[in-house]
Amino acid sequence: MSSLFLIFLLCITMATAAQLRSGFYSETCPEAESVVRQVMKNALIREPRSVASVMRFQFHDCFVNGCDASLLLDDTATMLGEKDALSNINSLRSFEVIDEAKEALERVCPGVVSCADIIIIAARDAVALTGGPFWEVRLGRLDSLSAKQEDSNEIMPSPRSNASSLIDLFHNYNLSVKDLVALSGSHSIGQARCFSVMFRLYNQSGTGQPDPAIEPKYREKLDRLCPSNVDQNVTGDLDATPRIFDNQYFKDLVAGRGFLNSDQTLFTFTKTRKFVELFSKDQSEFFKAFVTGMLKMGDLQRDQPGEIRRNCRAINGRHMNRLWESGRERIVI
Repeated sequence: MSSLFLIFLLCITMATAAQLRSGFYSETCPEAESVVRQVMKNALIREPRSVASVMRFQFHDCFVNGCDASLLLDDTATMLGEKDALSNINSLRSFEVIDEAKEALERVCPGVVSCADIIIIAARDAVALTGGPFWEVRLGRLDSLSAKQEDSNEIMPSPRSNASSLIDLFHNYNLSVKDLVALSGSHSIGQARCFSVMFRLYNQSGTGQPDPAIEPKYREKLDRLCPSNVDQNVTGDLDATPRIFDNQYFKDLVAGRGFLNSDQTLFTFTKTRKFVELFSKDQSEFFKAFVTGMLKMGDLQRDQPGEIRRNCRAINGRHMNRLWESGRERIVI
């Protein structure tokens, strides 16, 4: 990353999160969290994989210019959004679940709950509804007025990332090595594409050989799922219990059964291995560290104008655009 971009990242981590608090909508929209939770329950019944997809929105949104729902904006004639960024295209899915939550909230309390907050609530509920911990989320975010695909391309790691590069990325956001390993546990639920594992199976580090860190029987399983001529959009489970949020993910890493290189490297790398081992043995420690990491990531903000979008896919029309700058409201006519 360029030094200028690192300074930009530091500005995000230093942005105040003082206005974020639990119970933010207790007076203006007391049903907000229960409405989102019901939508997530329906999504889980309809398609279990969808809640894992929605949980990942928090990661892909907050790391790019802070938690501002920029991820949800569709492309326009003058703006390339983040949905087709390298780490998102053909990967992120289930945007319609957020749409459903927003539509439900607009019927109950129009113009009150931001799309950025919906992402945070929905990510928490994705974890809790699949067996993981529940926590009080801090709310009060505004939605961004733009998105930049190049920012997502610059920041978000690829499945080929190693632990060292991930540590550096998380450090830029004041997230610790322990936070990194705990938050990687989001892969306790969901699936990933063969595209993300092909190089591990057939050409790790340009050797023309599979990654030696893959346990042999697990490699045979992956070979059957993802042969060299496979449709690379075929998906495989990220751990052995992909519909249950638990510490199986870490047990799999210890056994050499991590699906992604960026996962398995957490066990092969010295600085991260001790936390993988800890979480593999103590699920309560994992849950506690995961909640801490999600709250810290959710506090990432950038000091910039924002609004409460009526439609999460587009900024409001100019006649209703309400911007906030430095804590003061400014009406745009």
